[in-house]
Amino acid sequence: MPEFEETKKLLDDSTMYYLISVGMDSKYSYVNKRYQQVFNNIHGNLVGQHYSVTIHPDDTWVCQSVSELAFSNPDKVFPAIIRKHDGHGGYVVTKWEYKAMFDDHNIPAGMFCVGHDITELVLNSNELKDTKESLTKTQYNLAQINYIQSHVVRKPIANIMGLSVLLESMDVNPELKDMINMINESAKELDQVIRNMAAME
Repeated sequence: MPEFEETKKLLDDSTMYYLISVGMDSKYSYVNKRYQQVFNNIHGNLVGQHYSVTIHPDDTWVCQSVSELAFSNPDKVFPAIIRKHDGHGGYVVTKWEYKAMFDDHNIPAGMFCVGHDITELVLNSNELKDTKESLTKTQYNLAQINYIQSHVVRKPIANIMGLSVLLESMDVNPELKDMINMINESAKELDQVIRNMAAME
């Protein structure tokens, strides 16, 4: 298992990446210092414990499925996203790459995995998604307002303008004619305001 030994040399003291190995008995056979630092306080010494002790119960099938792929394709690595207990009743989200290990006789010897914490990335992604959904909803509401302004409100204004033009053509006393002119001018001004608001969408 020379690949794993080389990886151990590189990542045993890593402050960012987790490195673990699990034997064919499904128990931890190695964890690097970073993994110990984060999870040993929650579960105690992990070496010798079943790998699922750190994992969200709903994610154990992910480990099993990805491990099967890795054993079937020994020259490849396979990604997995796994939730791990954070010791406070919640979970951290971790991303891993799985690589199958074989002994000198090409017999499966276990799995080694390199991973890191992506909780903050996932939270930021969810916040971005929520913001996008909020913006989409706001745009929809603005479109509805614009429709109301352009069609629902302008229709009665157009009716008022039409009636005022009709009244202007009638033989009425000067005082009433002035009132009709004021109504017509006010309707025109309101119509222009609504047109300007619609143009700002």
